[in-house]
Order: sequence, then structure tokens, then C-alpha cells
Amino acid sequence: MKAEELRDLSLDELKAEHVRLLKERFNLRIKRSMDQLPQTHLMKQTKRDIARVKTIMREKTDG
Repeated sequence: MKAEELRDLSLDELKAEHVRLLKERFNLRIKRSMDQLPQTHLMKQTKRDIARVKTIMREKTDG
């Protein structure tokens, strides 16, 4: 998800997106440990998405 799209979301929606991404990262880690993850770039992409969501959440709470 792009930063522009995330900025349009409310704080509650951002929290829900953050939880969804954490679950996705966990599932990807499990698949990678079992050698069932052919698209390894998804790990890096998910990690960056989590950081992006956390940054925008911080922007919204700090004002």
C-alpha cells in the first residue's frame, strides 16, 4: 500500500492494517522456515509496509 493511500485512513483503520501486516509477516516467516516461500521478496515488502504504517500512525498521533 502506498503512503498516500494510508494517510487517507483513520487511526483505527491503520491499527487494523498494522495487525493484518504483522499476521502476514508471521505467516511468511513460517513458510520460509519450511522452504515453501518461492517469492522471498514478499518478506522485505511486508517489513517496509509495516514500517510505513507505523510512521503514519505516529504522524497522526503526534499531530
